[in-house]
Amino acid sequence: MQILEIIKVALASLRTNKLRSILTIVGIVVGIFSIIAISTVVEMLQTSIEKGTSMLGQNTFQIQKWPAVQTGGPGAGARFRNRPDITLEEYYKLKDKLVEAKYVGAEQWNFGKQLKVGNKETNPNVPLSGCTPEAFPNNKWVVEEGRSFNDRDVQRYERFIVLGPDVAKTLFPNMSAVGQTITLDGYKLKVLGVLEAQGDVFGQSQDNFALVPLTTFQSMYGKRSRSINITIMSHDQESYQDMIELAEGYFRTIRKIAPGEESNFSIFSNESVLTQINDITSGVRIGSIVVAAIALLAAGVGIMNIMLVSVTERTREIGIRKAIGAKKFNILVQFIIEAITLSLIGGFVGIFLGVLVGNLAGSFLNAAAVIPLDWVVIGVVLCVLIGVGFGTYPAYKAANLDPIDALRYE
Repeated sequence: MQILEIIKVALASLRTNKLRSILTIVGIVVGIFSIIAISTVVEMLQTSIEKGTSMLGQNTFQIQKWPAVQTGGPGAGARFRNRPDITLEEYYKLKDKLVEAKYVGAEQWNFGKQLKVGNKETNPNVPLSGCTPEAFPNNKWVVEEGRSFNDRDVQRYERFIVLGPDVAKTLFPNMSAVGQTITLDGYKLKVLGVLEAQGDVFGQSQDNFALVPLTTFQSMYGKRSRSINITIMSHDQESYQDMIELAEGYFRTIRKIAPGEESNFSIFSNESVLTQINDITSGVRIGSIVVAAIALLAAGVGIMNIMLVSVTERTREIGIRKAIGAKKFNILVQFIIEAITLSLIGGFVGIFLGVLVGNLAGSFLNAAAVIPLDWVVIGVVLCVLIGVGFGTYPAYKAANLDPIDALRYE
């Protein structure tokens, strides 16, 4: 009951000085808001990027000409551009050597294609891939209707095509696409299957593409139209890293790269992209923490200043309370509770506004809404620490006032 009475007195004191309390709370709001808002935006972007970069299947990586994320300025682009293209012959050599892998697939892309059937046509922005059957599990492409092509289709240069859901809906809105014939750059192709939907990332559909056998693709556009990407899946997570090292060593041997010489190809995996993205976003997060820390320090000093002024103004009140039996502990707890209450109110308001504004900002990028629970907890803990840390000295000063001197204070 004594603690409850102390809390009531502390809250009554804050209500008595509304303007002062509000100004103190605003400082806490700004600091916590800065941390939560930026953390929310970063987490929203990170979640959406992770979803978008997790395009490869589990325990899968890719050997490609270009790095997944390019860094190093304008000169780096020229260095990567001068790398030799990965060829179909190199793919077959690696596949023969890499018998330890579960799947070794190849794919070659051409972008900005337009598919037609009758008077219907897609926009001229459909990515087209020529690939081997192993590319389907390696890229998490699942056929919902019909079937994918097989090794026999690839060997026979069959004019088959598998459509992404968006393409199928555009060309065949009221009927099954399987078995129909579409036109692509003057070539007639039979629809063999339609893939399952993969959803959107940043408002961009991942279902607007089409697949043909790799040999068919090269007969249409030439073997050297673009570099081939080689996708490799290990049997399990335990052998995944060993498989990356093995594949890299085999491919360096195929390309006759001397020991110690830099590889003229890149290894792409979901993990490698996420690591690079985390490196980029961590800088933003650290910057926001520094700014927020300065704001919180200023807010903490503000709380201490307000509490010291409050002690001075309430010296006579404190003297009366001590004269009628209040102990040092009671006074100490009362002032610490006042400081913590100011901090927590500011913290909760800052967290609410931070999550709200952060999600609002992220929504403009079509990122999925999130609540950064870890930073919410950190924010609450910071508020308590600020209240205790910056409220202890004024509380100690109030608790140690001499009641006789306090009663004489005017």
